[in-house]
Amino acid sequence: MWQVSLPTSASYSTALPVLGLVHGHKKPPLNLPCTARSSMCVSSSQDSEYPTTQYPSLNQSVAAIVFGDGSESRLYPLTKRRSKGAIPIAANYRLIDVVMSNCINSNITKIYALTQFNSTSLNSHLSRAYSGVGLGKDGFVEVIAAYQSPEEKDWFQGTADAVRRCLWVLEEYPVDEFLILPGHHLYNMNYQRLIKAHRSSNADITIAVSSTTIGNHDPGFGFLNINSENQVVEFKERPEREPVDFMAVDSSRKSEDGSTCDLGSMGIYVIKREVMTKLLTECFPKANDFTTEIIPGAISMGMKVRSYLFDGYWEDMNSIKSFYRANMECTKKETSGFNFYDRDSPVYTLPRYLPPTLVTGAHITDSIIGDGCILNSCRIKGSVIGMRTWIGDAAVVEDSMIMGSDVYQGDRRIKEINGMEIPIGIGKSSHIRKAIIDKNARIGKNVKIINKDNVQEGDREAFGYFISEGIVIVLRSAVIPDESII
Repeated sequence: MWQVSLPTSASYSTALPVLGLVHGHKKPPLNLPCTARSSMCVSSSQDSEYPTTQYPSLNQSVAAIVFGDGSESRLYPLTKRRSKGAIPIAANYRLIDVVMSNCINSNITKIYALTQFNSTSLNSHLSRAYSGVGLGKDGFVEVIAAYQSPEEKDWFQGTADAVRRCLWVLEEYPVDEFLILPGHHLYNMNYQRLIKAHRSSNADITIAVSSTTIGNHDPGFGFLNINSENQVVEFKERPEREPVDFMAVDSSRKSEDGSTCDLGSMGIYVIKREVMTKLLTECFPKANDFTTEIIPGAISMGMKVRSYLFDGYWEDMNSIKSFYRANMECTKKETSGFNFYDRDSPVYTLPRYLPPTLVTGAHITDSIIGDGCILNSCRIKGSVIGMRTWIGDAAVVEDSMIMGSDVYQGDRRIKEINGMEIPIGIGKSSHIRKAIIDKNARIGKNVKIINKDNVQEGDREAFGYFISEGIVIVLRSAVIPDESII
């Protein structure tokens, strides 16, 4: 796997390459009539021709706001001690690396990360991997953790409340638009196209929508209901009609029968700076959430709202099953999943300076192996093996994700459980199939983690594991004794 790590500022000070952009003067001041007619035009992520407008480059005129996580997550127990954005993926990365890399590859280098729930490891990762490194002279990544102040005694109450309370920081630089991004999605998007589509229509708000089927969409991000004139009828939590035929939805082709259609929101918004300030401080000063309050409110006011159709791969990681599936797709040669090997859109992460993986007599097929692993005479098939993983002789790992370890094993780190010494890693002759093994887990010898009873849901936290949607998840730092069968 290509692991692209950001170099230190001492060894790299030039800006990243800039894709073709139109440079020029800033746009005129915003005139926001609250009674203006609401309209929505749907364009595709493949569109490349837009009317020429004069704007500064994106690294000067756009700031990204990345949300680390909310308190509710269907990814438990992976989120027991970390936020969703900090979950390891594809052996060497964390989920938030994908969104951060999309920003950098799109030349958006002013990035604010707003974090709150279980954010310790996420804050550490962002600060170490991105702050002030490889982002050009004026670029930065600023982590803003939830806080209390004399005016606000509570923590962030939602996405809108978090942005409102951070406006004094966000407005420090004179950008034209804010790009609001969830930090735990898996996709490769050129935000330059999204911004250009937003500007060409002179929209107040542009919402990215996915061509993913409605049935697989997380309803937490809402659905856009659009009529035959491509106007927004409503912004709601669940669709009431059949999914839209995306081939027929664009700015030049309208529905002829007057019917409406539902588009699944990705939770990605481009909002004019003045519009966001007005909505958060004047129109809806008590609103807590963008999806359920701010966006529907803006539509009801008649603001000009636009949709941008993204027709690439997108996984919102809304369940253990979707997370597992995304990792398994990484191991396939021919896949419609996320491409971690795209040289034109590299994925950046924290450089760890680990030694190469050591393979001694192992048989490995269709798998991804992270850095610094020690793999003895084992068999690995269709699996993702995270950094610093140790696997003993005759062990079998099939269709599983092993997240690896934060430390290298030493004699002092071996635990003795009921007279058995169990190191971090996968013990001799153990068999793991269709499972997720979280970091620093200790799997003893002759252990079978195969869901032998085909259990679909099971809470066995007291014994170190969960079962969700038929997938066994061994908890972080859990100990599974020798001869155990799950």
